[in-house]
Amino acid sequence: MTRIDFHTNIPDKLSYACRLARKAYASRARVVLLAEDAVQAAALDAALWTLSETDFLPHVMVGDPLAAHTPIIITDRDDAELPHYDMLVNLTRATPAQLGRFQRVFEIISTDDSDAAAGRKRYVAYKQQSYPLTHFVAGQS
Repeated sequence: MTRIDFHTNIPDKLSYACRLARKAYASRARVVLLAEDAVQAAALDAALWTLSETDFLPHVMVGDPLAAHTPIIITDRDDAELPHYDMLVNLTRATPAQLGRFQRVFEIISTDDSDAAAGRKRYVAYKQQSYPLTHFVAGQS
């Protein structure tokens, strides 16, 4: 069953998602970054190129011919045909349509009140469906 990790109180979702992608890549996991829209997807693409001067994070948009061979995929289409289903980083305010196909899902929830409210609704829904859940609050020890 899919394990779902909620990371809440995140001040910068893009930067946080990039760091998660770097950690996943370092552990040889493959990850899909699900953006809210095309603008956020483009921002993720740019952020992955500039995350660090010493790290190279191979990534492409989902429709790229190299997607099947690339460990980090960016998409803003929830219904996209994906090349792998190891990890999903959800930056949207909706429940991902393909949630159950992934081994692990990270729900990234910002400090924005409406984002937090949408995250709480997803948490309750996942709990009712008996998904294994963890919760990490940024800024707390």
